[in-house]
Amino acid sequence: MKRNVLGVALGLVAWIVVASIGNRMLRAGIAGYGDAEAAMAFTQPMLLARLLLGAVSSLVAGYVAAWSCRSSDGGVKALVGALLVISVPMHIALWARFPAWYHLIFLVSLAVLAIAGSKLRRHTSRRLT
Repeated sequence: MKRNVLGVALGLVAWIVVASIGNRMLRAGIAGYGDAEAAMAFTQPMLLARLLLGAVSSLVAGYVAAWSCRSSDGGVKALVGALLVISVPMHIALWARFPAWYHLIFLVSLAVLAIAGSKLRRHTSRRLT
């Protein structure tokens, strides 16, 4: 149980760290991104870049949670739940600002890619032993 709680916490921290660093990279690497972010007026390429960043963040979060929980799926499932509990209200509040496909892809990818990250961790740990 303690390991699952730690896995959720570390997974959330990993998601936030990767997303924060990646968001700074988007601001630096995509012309006009900072202004678009302030106005919440992203172009389609910017939205796709944000989805890619969310995907990487979710993969890493799932990997970290699985590493921390060792063989328990409970921690990764709890991480997915926590990511959705945090993200769904934000996306509901912003629903009219972005296309529906963006919200749906982002929310589904949280679960799918966090689980994929945990499976990647399990696969790589078996290959190393």
